[in-house]
Amino acid sequence: MARLSGKVAIVTGGANGLGEAISTRMAEEGAMIAVLDRDEDGGKRVAGKLSDSGAKAAFFACDVTREDDVSSAISAAAEQFGSVDILVNNAGIEGVNKPTHELALEEWELVMSVNTTAVFLCTKHAIPHLKQAGGGSIINISSIYGILGGGDVPPYHASKGAVRVMSKNDALTYAADKIRVNSIHPGFIFTSMVHRYATEAGLSEEDARSILDPAHPLGGTGEPDDIAWGAVYLASDQAKWVTGSELVIDGGYTAR
Repeated sequence: MARLSGKVAIVTGGANGLGEAISTRMAEEGAMIAVLDRDEDGGKRVAGKLSDSGAKAAFFACDVTREDDVSSAISAAAEQFGSVDILVNNAGIEGVNKPTHELALEEWELVMSVNTTAVFLCTKHAIPHLKQAGGGSIINISSIYGILGGGDVPPYHASKGAVRVMSKNDALTYAADKIRVNSIHPGFIFTSMVHRYATEAGLSEEDARSILDPAHPLGGTGEPDDIAWGAVYLASDQAKWVTGSELVIDGGYTAR
């Protein structure tokens, strides 16, 4: 079933991990995909893979913390594909794992710029295109750490909590324009981000999994496709009455 047939999706951080999975599954559902990332090799690889599978896809180099980059990339994607119907704000970093009183201001600001300010910038520059298309869907990738505390990575928690409430506020602001805005809150998934998180804690993947797996009642950590299929749903017309919501995909982590 081509749930996204004819729709154009912009996916930030699309060169790997969750972004690659979201791009792949949306393409399988008929969407045209604009992969935005500052990793040119990875972005071109993902766009090429999608094109080879028969999808319409292109890579646009973009540092999501730079407004000129964001504006240019989104405009170029709209021009190439004819419109913008879906924006997935996926790009993100975890930052250093220090308690608040030990953080340097620049360490805090780096995480906030990538995880929060970039969501603002991409939303800002996508909204005119979504309005022109008569509506659409914005999907902001937050985290379970945007809902509860973990006693670590303070700027990550703050940035993802901000994204959670930004999503609700924008949902109200743009509902009259038929633009839906929702957030997804993944549990632990062994993307490169979680690998770095475990390494910084001095844990091997095996040791990290032995700690994290039992914390998810359904057993084990998640897979990128678990998040990708949630994004496909929120982007599709099946979710036409869903806005301002939090889709928690965490194997039951937050149910305790």
